[in-house]
Amino acid sequence: MTTSFGTATSTFMPTDPKIRVQSFTGLKSSHSIALTRNLRVFPVPFSSRSLIRAVSTPLKTETTTTEPKRSKVEIFKEQSNFIRYPLNEEILTDTLNINEAATQLIKFHGSYQQYNRDERGTRSYSFMLRTKNPGGKVSNQLYLTMDDLADQFGIGTLRLTTRQTFQLHGVLKKNLKTVMSTIIKNMGSTLGACGDLNRNVLAPAAPLMTKEYLFAQETADNIAALLTPQSGFYYDVWVDGERFMTSEPPEVVKARNDNSHGTNFPDSPEPIYGTQFLPRKFKIAVTVPTDNSVDILTNDIGVVVVSDENGEPQGFNIYVGGGMGRTHRLETTFPRLGEPLGYVPKGDILYAIKAIVATQRDHGRRDDRKYSRMKYLISSWGIEKFRSVVEQYYGKKFEPFHELPEWEFKGYLGWHEQGNGALFCGLHVDNGRVGGKMKKTLREVIEKYNLNVRITPNQNLILCDIRSAWKRPITTVLAQAGLLHPRYVDPLNITAMACPAFPLCPLAITEAERGIPDILKRVRAVFEKVGLKYNESVVIRITGCPNGCARPYMAELGLVGDGPNSYQIWLGGTPNQTQLARSFMNKVKVQDLEKVFEPLFYYWKRKRQPKESFGDFTTRMGFEKLKELVDKWEGPEQARARYNLKLFADKETYEAMDELAKVQNKSARQLAIEVVRNFVATHQNGESERVI
Repeated sequence: MTTSFGTATSTFMPTDPKIRVQSFTGLKSSHSIALTRNLRVFPVPFSSRSLIRAVSTPLKTETTTTEPKRSKVEIFKEQSNFIRYPLNEEILTDTLNINEAATQLIKFHGSYQQYNRDERGTRSYSFMLRTKNPGGKVSNQLYLTMDDLADQFGIGTLRLTTRQTFQLHGVLKKNLKTVMSTIIKNMGSTLGACGDLNRNVLAPAAPLMTKEYLFAQETADNIAALLTPQSGFYYDVWVDGERFMTSEPPEVVKARNDNSHGTNFPDSPEPIYGTQFLPRKFKIAVTVPTDNSVDILTNDIGVVVVSDENGEPQGFNIYVGGGMGRTHRLETTFPRLGEPLGYVPKGDILYAIKAIVATQRDHGRRDDRKYSRMKYLISSWGIEKFRSVVEQYYGKKFEPFHELPEWEFKGYLGWHEQGNGALFCGLHVDNGRVGGKMKKTLREVIEKYNLNVRITPNQNLILCDIRSAWKRPITTVLAQAGLLHPRYVDPLNITAMACPAFPLCPLAITEAERGIPDILKRVRAVFEKVGLKYNESVVIRITGCPNGCARPYMAELGLVGDGPNSYQIWLGGTPNQTQLARSFMNKVKVQDLEKVFEPLFYYWKRKRQPKESFGDFTTRMGFEKLKELVDKWEGPEQARARYNLKLFADKETYEAMDELAKVQNKSARQLAIEVVRNFVATHQNGESERVI
C-alpha cells in the first residue's frame, strides 16, 4: 500500500465561523483520486507508532476501513475553521473562563487559561499571554507597552522566559482583546508562542556586530517568518481582521510558496500547516560555533552557522530530535538530545527547515500527544531513515556535518562592547521575574535612554545600544535597584533557572520559582559546610512538573517536581549543556534535600579530578556508588581531637583551655593562639602585665 497527499478541493472561506473549511482530502490510499502533478508519492511502511499522517481534514469516502485514532485536540483543530471557532465566540461570553475546545485553540494565539491554585473554592480564572520575539529582540516601544500592560491588566510583574519571550500573567478574560490588540499595535505579537506549531526561534541574545552573530539573528528572523501561520485567524480574532504585518524578505516568501517537492498544500490559507497544523509544539534555535547560550541540543531543530576562515558565513550544520518533556514513571517518554542531520549551504536553509517540518507534520503521531514530538519519530525511525525521508521533501542530499569546536555556556552578563562603538549590559534577573523596584528602575532607564532590549534563554535581560557616557549613571541606578554586576551575584544564582509553577501553572505538582531562592541558599550553606569555595558553582534547574520548561534535564543538578513538596533528582548534565542528566532519586521531600546534597558535594570536594565539574564527577563515579554514599552518610568526617604539644604540655592544661574556649565559642587551639599572641605583643610593647 502506498500513501499520498490529497488535493485541494476548494479555497472558499465562509463568513459563518461555525462552518468548517473542507479544503483538503488528507492522506489517501493508492486507489484514491490522482495527485496533482506538483505533489510526490512517498512509499511509507505502516507503523503503529505513526498512525496519523494527515495534515488536513480528510473527506469521508466509501470505505470499511476503521479511521485511525486521533487525540481530542486533533478534532478541535479540524473543526476550528483554522483556529477560529469556538474561540471567537467564547471570548465574547460573560463567563470568566472559556470552554475546553477554546482553551486548546487559544494556545495557538499565544495564551493559556489558568487559575490561582493557592485559592480554594470557586476558581478565579485568568490568562497568561506569551509574546513571540525571535532571538529575544524587544523594541523600546514594545518593552514599555508590556510594562504598562503588566500594571494595568496583569499581576504587576513581567516574566522573562527560557525561550526569550515575555509572559504576562493574570489577564482577565474581559481584558483579553484589549491586551492582545495593544501588543499587536505596538510592534509585538503572541501568534504561535504556544500551540502545535513552531514556537519562538532562539538565537544568541548578545547584540554583537560580527558577521556570524548578525547572520544567526537574521536566520532566526527568517525561519520565524517562514513558519508563521498565514490564514489570518490571529488578526480576525483580536483586531477584527486588520493586518499589522511587516514586509517579508523575498527569500522567505519564495521558500514558503515553493512546492517543488510536495511540502505544501496548494491554494491553502495555510500552505505549510494545513488544517491540522503540527502534531505538537515545535522548537528551533540558531547559534554560532561555541555559543551554547541557546541550549542548542534541546530543540527539535538546532541550526549552527558555519563560516570560512575569514568569518564569512557559508552554510549551516543542522541538529534534529532534541526535546525535554517526559511523563513520570513512564519510561517510553524521555528527554532527548538533538543529533547531527547534516550540512546545507546558506541559501538552502529555509528549504531544509521546511522539509524537516513537513516530515514531522506528515509522520509524527497524532493519536497520543505524549508521543507526538519529533524526538519520538526520530527515535522510532532512526536518524538514517529520518534523513532519507527529509531529503525527499528537500530535493537534495544533505552534505556531511562540519566539525565544530567545543560548546561553551555564554550568559553575556555585565558590560560588553557591541562592536559598533556602543555598549550592552547584561542583567541577571532571578528566575526572570521583573517586579517591584527592579521593574520601576528598568522602565526609567529604558525610557530615559531610549534603549532596545533583548531577553536571553537564561531568563535574563540585555540593555542594548548604550553610549559610553551613559555607563556610569546607568550602573549606579541599576545597582540601587538590586541589579548588580555579576561579580556581586552568588555564582549559584547566575546559572540557576526555574519555571513559574505554582500558583498559576495548571501542570505544576510542586514549587519551582517560589521555592528556588530558599533551595539555593541551602545549597550555599551545604557548600560552606563541606568546604567548597564561594566561587565554585553547579548548574541548578528546578521545574514543578516533568515537562521540563526550565530544561532541568540538562542541569548538573536538576530538581523535577514529582509530588507535593517532593522532587525527583537528576544528575550528570554539564556546565556547557551538552550532556543529558539522568534520574538519580525519586520522591525526595523538600525538607530532606540536604541528606542528598551534603554527601554529593562533600565527595565532589574530596574525590574530584582537577577542574572536574560536578556533573562530570557524578557521571564518572556512577549512580550506584553515589547512592551508597548517600545511604551511609552520617555527616562530614570530624578531625580527631589531638593535643598540640607545641601549645599544651599536658592533658590537664588542654582540658582547662578547652573549657574556657567553649564559653567564647572557640576551639582550645584558637584561644591558646590568641593568648600567646597577646602575651608576645604585651612584652614587645614593654609591658609586664600578665595576660590571662
